[in-house]
Amino acid sequence: MTTSAPIDIGLVENDAAFWLIVAECFGVEVPTFQGEGPSCGHPALFIRLSRCNLTCTKCDTKYTWDWSQFDPHKESTKRTVADLVAWAASSPVELVVITGGEPLLQQARLVPLIRGLLAAGKRVEFETNGTLAPFPKLVVDGVRFNVSPKLASFGMDEAKSVVPAALEAFVATGRAAFKFVASSVADLDRVAELADAHRLAPVWVMPEGTTADAITETTRVLADAVAARRWHFTTRLHVLAFADARGR
Repeated sequence: MTTSAPIDIGLVENDAAFWLIVAECFGVEVPTFQGEGPSCGHPALFIRLSRCNLTCTKCDTKYTWDWSQFDPHKESTKRTVADLVAWAASSPVELVVITGGEPLLQQARLVPLIRGLLAAGKRVEFETNGTLAPFPKLVVDGVRFNVSPKLASFGMDEAKSVVPAALEAFVATGRAAFKFVASSVADLDRVAELADAHRLAPVWVMPEGTTADAITETTRVLADAVAARRWHFTTRLHVLAFADARGR
């Protein structure tokens, strides 16, 4: 199994013909919502980029990186910045969520995409695992980062998934929320340790689960402890509404 390295940031950034490796785009033809985090419930468009630098066993988008199970030639395509901007601009929906995989692997080529989306009147949220510091030219008005460090319980060695320098860079932007997938109160104790160690705020907790029943059960396990810490709590609306269907 292979992972990808970040694209060289020496690229010419204003070339709209630059391409990105994309797993899927959705929300224009069939409307949907941002399913989690600070903008949960907001109408949204999604650009899901392919490739990831982590290999979490509980990942629900393995088709973006796990080539032992999926064919990268079938699961990803190259699309130009101009094409992606035109696709998003065809919809009146304001929020564009750029997710993955790990989108910041391609962040140099995301600079012209962000410029185009903002010029089209969009606002942008990145869903990132928080292991790669954001390129400074992405830290601009109209862009927010939903940073989701992966705990050991999510099936990832924290020596790889928790990168202090990157987390501190996100904190310094003033444009990040820190969203943790949790399944137990013990997970919340680990979240508290990370939040204290790296000054992570605001903290959002999301119950693990890919079915409505699992999310409901985990929500009830976590709710009192999240409330006691005065953190934010988010569901997974796309799972509750669309049964975790791909492209919703």
